[in-house]
Amino acid sequence: QVQLVESGGGLVQTGGSLRLSCAASGRTFSSVTMAWFRQASGKEREFVAAVSWNSGTTYYADSVKGRFTISRDNAKNTMYLQMNSLKPGDTAVYYCAAEFSTLTRLILTRGRFYDYWGQGIQVAISS
Repeated sequence: QVQLVESGGGLVQTGGSLRLSCAASGRTFSSVTMAWFRQASGKEREFVAAVSWNSGTTYYADSVKGRFTISRDNAKNTMYLQMNSLKPGDTAVYYCAAEFSTLTRLILTRGRFYDYWGQGIQVAISS
């Protein structure tokens, strides 16, 4: 059974930084696409960033490009999201997700294509 466990959330001031981690277990990680999504209160879930596990190719939502960096540590089966220059609009519950296939750029932004999800972690940015 695949498990994804997020950590690293919290409350920071505008302009601050946080690093989220997503530790994965339960299956050999190859040809995996992993991603971060977020859902703010009263809003729909939205794509934040994704990484192709084998190639390391990364993808970002326009709203976070240049501020957030997604990365992975193959040896630890862990994905990270370094978030800098945080804004109140980044406040949300952040979820990591995994799909054991190489998703194309066209669909990796869509949550319904991911089979495995973490429990979510709160990130709050104060103004």
